Amino acid sequence: MGLFLNVINLNRRHCIALASALALAGINSGAAQAQTMSSPPAGPTIVVLGDSLSAEYGIKRGSGWVALLEKKLTTEKIAANVVNASISGDTTSGGRARLGALLDKHQPNLVVIELGANDALQGLPLALTQGNLSAMVQSVQATGAKVLLVGIQVPPNYGRDYGERFARMYGQVAKANKVALVPFMLKGVADVPDSLKWFQADRIHPLEAAHPIILANIWPELKKVLR
Repeated sequence: MGLFLNVINLNRRHCIALASALALAGINSGAAQAQTMSSPPAGPTIVVLGDSLSAEYGIKRGSGWVALLEKKLTTEKIAANVVNASISGDTTSGGRARLGALLDKHQPNLVVIELGANDALQGLPLALTQGNLSAMVQSVQATGAKVLLVGIQVPPNYGRDYGERFARMYGQVAKANKVALVPFMLKGVADVPDSLKWFQADRIHPLEAAHPIILANIWPELKKVLR
């Protein structure tokens, strides 16, 4: 099984430090919050609802996978308005609380949901995370918009059973609600032997160089949903 941030051999003390780092990221980051990537063109509106993995934390603005997505759409001659509504440190509860206003404001055709990593780092119950993800998916569907669910995986110190249940959770939500799924956004980044080279000094947030790989993981499913 691929492992989120496989390079980190964590213990419980380190997990607390990681949670604190992600919370700090939420305080320090703001530029990517509900940011429209460009002037709205004709075509569908895509809202990305995520955390620091999508909010360009610690990297140059315009170099994260969401910004690269906009460039990819242009290259593919697909007119679309991309709105990055990601906030570093956000949980599924935070995303759920923000979603209604985002739907009202942007009236998207597609919502990409990339949340859950901070839930695990904060030790929140899986049932809560899964319930929030399902509720967000259903709220989007109620507007007639489509959903792409983007999954993440947890470090090995959480235990094999928890890790497998956490990874399955995204598939269960996607299957139950009949939505598209990217099982592991950090495939090829966090699950490779030399994964250290892809991460910032905190060993949590991917470097700029990793974001093209992240987009490559997400793009095939996203393109299908846009058809």
